[in-house]
Amino acid sequence: MGRYAWGDCKPTATMLAVVVVFAVLNTLTKMAFNQGMHTTVLITLRQFTAFLFLAPIAYFRERKTRPKLTLEIFVYLFFSAVLGASLTQWLFFVGLRYTTATFACAFINMTPMFTFVVALPFGMEKLDLKTGAGVAKVIGTTVGFTGAIILALYQGPSLTSSSSAPQAMGAGHGAHRWVTGSVALLAAAACWSFWFILQSKLGKKYPALYSGNALMFLLSFLQMASVGMATERDLSVWILRTKLQIITVLFVGIMGSGIGFLAMSWCIEQRGPVFTTAFTPLIQLIAGAINIVALHEQLHLGSALGSALVIVGLYLVLWAKTKEASGAAPSSNVNVLMVEEKSKQATKQQAQDV
Repeated sequence: MGRYAWGDCKPTATMLAVVVVFAVLNTLTKMAFNQGMHTTVLITLRQFTAFLFLAPIAYFRERKTRPKLTLEIFVYLFFSAVLGASLTQWLFFVGLRYTTATFACAFINMTPMFTFVVALPFGMEKLDLKTGAGVAKVIGTTVGFTGAIILALYQGPSLTSSSSAPQAMGAGHGAHRWVTGSVALLAAAACWSFWFILQSKLGKKYPALYSGNALMFLLSFLQMASVGMATERDLSVWILRTKLQIITVLFVGIMGSGIGFLAMSWCIEQRGPVFTTAFTPLIQLIAGAINIVALHEQLHLGSALGSALVIVGLYLVLWAKTKEASGAAPSSNVNVLMVEEKSKQATKQQAQDV
């Protein structure tokens, strides 16, 4: 029983580890940007590092089981690189540069809502409002979205005392920069949602987890390198000058892109895209705690209230997914028993005929 219980908990434990990595990643990235690191440079080096990390693993683990790379699969990988590894990260980092780390994480909390809505037309998620699980999905998504909105738009009084109080939302940034950052973060959440849907289809067509992710990062590296060479003509911006920048590139490349995307792809195969994105709100909570210590941000009433709603929405969605999974298992067992019974009856009939 213990083995099966741990097997059921593996996706949850994996996603909890992933959100911790992403929370640290966001803080490191913000600190690197504060030192003058360019967005395109960071993404390009990140993808190249992830490819170098995954390529040897993919070669040795899947050299005998790797499916043939067809044109259809290449197209899937190309757009997977565009949506998940290139465009999403570029939009998110633009939003992160123009706003704050906590604000950026709050906007990404909209990803579960986008994923759930996008997955419905593709038949990857079912919504039956006559069941408790269906109602919980809708309520959880709505509550989580409300919490994300509060986190982003309502600051409220400070709940912590700090000598380095942050400026009010939007202060210190031009209105245009703040709006641009918000739009970029919203677009990043939408792109990431589409990536989760695309990745779930790609996993079925090309079930080589390591090779698929390695190729995705290679394509993303080529995409971002092309953009970088066209936009960053000064070669000096490609040189990492501080220890923080080096640590950031290695961490986001190996832990964020390499292990993080690998773990998410595995969780998508195990539990589906909505389950995986349901953990996204936790990134904001952990990042907020880290930012209070590392970046000396204050904890405000809006953050506490919004975070509480996000947690409620998260567990409502998780409960709904668990309820659906437990309801599907008995029906599957019944179907198996019916097939076995029909097979036995057919065998008996054949014996009688003989």
